[in-house]
Amino acid sequence: MAEKLSAVIITFNEEKNIARCLDSLEGVVDEIVVVDSFSKDNTKQICLDRGARFIENPFEGHIEQKNFAMMRAENDYVLSLDADEALSENLKKSILEAKKNLNHDAYTFNRLTNYCGQWIKHCGWYPDRKLRIWNKTKGKWGGENPHDMVLMENGTSSQYLKGDLLHYSYYTINDHSRQIELFTDISSKAAFAKGKRTNKLAIVFKPAFKFFRDYIFKLGILDGYYGFVISVNSAHAKFLKYHKIYELKRKQKAES
Repeated sequence: MAEKLSAVIITFNEEKNIARCLDSLEGVVDEIVVVDSFSKDNTKQICLDRGARFIENPFEGHIEQKNFAMMRAENDYVLSLDADEALSENLKKSILEAKKNLNHDAYTFNRLTNYCGQWIKHCGWYPDRKLRIWNKTKGKWGGENPHDMVLMENGTSSQYLKGDLLHYSYYTINDHSRQIELFTDISSKAAFAKGKRTNKLAIVFKPAFKFFRDYIFKLGILDGYYGFVISVNSAHAKFLKYHKIYELKRKQKAES
């Protein structure tokens, strides 16, 4: 008899993505828990129509919200997805096979990202292995907001599953630019609070290195026009994060 698996998802105004995500889970998981931070669009109705357990909770950070969602799952094993992700057919088969005997504490698989309608195979964006199935009694979300990761206890075992997690990231370049602005606000404040500091030399050279690494060394050039756009935007994100950390330090100095 297959062991039970809960899917957990956090949402906010995800009516564009959530149906695809939930539909990909049909026949794979035994329960779907959606924790929503009070969406203003049709997210709630779409989730309820597909039989998800819908819980509203104030958003205090990606890590905090995902751990809140994880603990609302009825089963020990959880599959965590973002609303803009979906299981590929091959990954569904791998998960169903693993469910016959969940004898590892965690399971990993590759994530393939769609950017403005194109699947990105380079730029450091693929294979982008993720740990997204685990025993919640032995691991939880950690890292640094908004770049969270699952942290497992020492001594736990993991297994790699074949098949891609499909990530429908940005529909337009403007979407990407807005996300960079938002995420660098969050990440710079989180890094500064943890004692991260920087200087003008790092602000100049780290973004430059990031571009050349992604576009040349990580073969972003093979992804054509969008490979170039992604590499430029990734470098810009690096610049903004370090610039914002630098400005936070200047502000702190001025106020002291």
